[in-house]
Amino acid sequence: MPTEHLFATGAQAAADIATRIATLLAEGIATRGVASIAVSGGRSPRPVLEALSAVDLDWSKVVVTLVDERWVAPDSADSNERLVRETLLQGAAAKARFVPMKNDAADAYAGQAAVEADFATLPWPLDIILLGMGDDGHTASLFPEGKELAEGLASKALTIAATPPVAPHQRMSLTAHAIVQSHHIFLQISGAGKKAVYDRALAGGAVEELPIRLALLQEAVPVEVWIADA
Repeated sequence: MPTEHLFATGAQAAADIATRIATLLAEGIATRGVASIAVSGGRSPRPVLEALSAVDLDWSKVVVTLVDERWVAPDSADSNERLVRETLLQGAAAKARFVPMKNDAADAYAGQAAVEADFATLPWPLDIILLGMGDDGHTASLFPEGKELAEGLASKALTIAATPPVAPHQRMSLTAHAIVQSHHIFLQISGAGKKAVYDRALAGGAVEELPIRLALLQEAVPVEVWIADA
């Protein structure tokens, strides 16, 4: 079962997540000489990344990458890379090595092989994978009823190109295999709606129905969940 951290507000949860991440990154540097994290995009991680950027670490020994990415230009408002560069990779934290999930290929499918090669250079297992969860139970870019979902759950590759059922952009995503190649899996959720989805996922059932179950129902990697009321 996941370890749950309960907070009244997303801001309180974000501050606590940042503190926990900083501790584990420092431990990774001390133990292995390098620390690594893959982060999600969206509104919820923004305050986490902003708080983390102010942490006193040897950022030159930290590798930062993404859980998933939209196949858009890095300066697009929809780009997760842009979010990370504007929030986390500031000040001293700009010394971290950032590995993007988007390249110059015409589409995600054409670019996947190069992304896979880049991700093979990461220091697996990663110290932390910070996941989010959609109202439909998707995580990373592994969507219920997505045409690439079965491959994303079964593949031994680290990354997969995907087209979400309704979202406008092609995506690049970590596979389920890559997500469990980590020392710690974190999940950040807020609001009653997502809490209900989380409870449903935790109760058991098919991963294909609620892909977040790939993280919550496995026992190989410890999972911590930050739950904010709002």
